[in-house]
Amino acid sequence: MSNFFNFLRSKVFLIQLGLAILVSIILIFLTLRWLDGTTNHGEFVEVPDFGKMSVPEMRQSVEDAGLRYEVLDSANYNPDYPRFSIIEQNPPAGNKVKENRKIYFTVNPSGYKKVTVPKIIQVTQRNAASMLRAVGLDVQRVTYIDELGKDMVYHIKYKGKYVKPGDKLPKTSKIELVCGNGKITDRARVQADSE
Repeated sequence: MSNFFNFLRSKVFLIQLGLAILVSIILIFLTLRWLDGTTNHGEFVEVPDFGKMSVPEMRQSVEDAGLRYEVLDSANYNPDYPRFSIIEQNPPAGNKVKENRKIYFTVNPSGYKKVTVPKIIQVTQRNAASMLRAVGLDVQRVTYIDELGKDMVYHIKYKGKYVKPGDKLPKTSKIELVCGNGKITDRARVQADSE
C-alpha cells in the first residue's frame, strides 16, 4: 500500500498526470473549434419577406439567402394576393435562422374553389339566400316574374346565364335569383281554369 502512495507522489506520475490534463484541454479546445466551424455557431441569416412573390422569385430569393424551402398545399384563394404568389411563410420574415434552414410556404391558388349550387328552386327567397351563403355564394340581386308563388325561386342566373342546382360555380360568386311576384298572368289563369 505504501508503494502505491509513493507512486502517486513520484515525479513520473505527476508528469503523466500533467500531460493527460494538457492533452484533454487541447482536445476539448479543438473539438469546440471544429463544432463552431461546422455548425456555424452564432451565424444567422435573417428570413426575407417572401409575401406576394411569385414562386420563381421566391426560389431565387431562397437560394440567394442560403436557405431551403418546401411549398405546402395551397390555401383558400385570397384576392388581396396575386395568383400563385406566396401568402404565408414559416418562419415569418425577420426571424433569424441558421443557414440551410427550411422555410415552409403556402401559395395562393389560381382562383376560388368551385362549390355546388344547392337545390333552391321552389324555395322561398329568404331560405334560398341562407342556403347560398352556407356554401359560399352571394345573392347579387333578385328579379321578379309573373308567377303565383310570391318570393318563390323559379330560376337562378350567373353572369346573365341560367344555371341549375348541381352546377359548379366559383366560391363567392354573385348570382341572381328570379322569383315569383305573386301575380298570376292571363295565360296562367286560362291554363289553370282549363285544368
